[in-house]
Amino acid sequence: MAKCDYCGTSILFGGVKDGDLRFCNDQCHAGGQLLAIAQQIPPDLLEETVRETHQGNCPKCRGRGPVDVHTSHRVWSALLLTNWSSRPQVCCRSCGVKSKLGDMVFSGVLGWWGFPWGIIVTPVQIIRNFFGMFGGPDPARPSKELEHFVRLMIAENAARQAAVTQSPTASGETSE
Repeated sequence: MAKCDYCGTSILFGGVKDGDLRFCNDQCHAGGQLLAIAQQIPPDLLEETVRETHQGNCPKCRGRGPVDVHTSHRVWSALLLTNWSSRPQVCCRSCGVKSKLGDMVFSGVLGWWGFPWGIIVTPVQIIRNFFGMFGGPDPARPSKELEHFVRLMIAENAARQAAVTQSPTASGETSE
């Protein structure tokens, strides 16, 4: 099964191909441009930023870390339409468990109403959340998913900084 090179989610059907890279949708394809920048990040800067993020406060509840990537899964259906997704987020374990519980309830209420995929996918997503509440990343060290997230965050900041310094107003040019 293919994985999105930007967000890491599994791609069952479709997706967007760009050379050797594959993305789950157009939004990830656009974000995939950051991958080239992300590969140029010095290893020592990446390691330090990953460590700081892992040991920092949770961005959701502001509680103490460790912080890592926690993924919850949800599904909703309406007759012949079924939509399922995995939602990775950087947070503490407690916030990750709350997201999984919330998505279990969401899927349990709204997932079953589609034929045939709602009936098939709903138990899968509920089980993924259930077992994810008891597993998850090792709190002793940052996961590869956190490293990937931090790498993209640094690349996004670098791209934003480059865009600001290259804009006509930032370089002192004026348009008349």
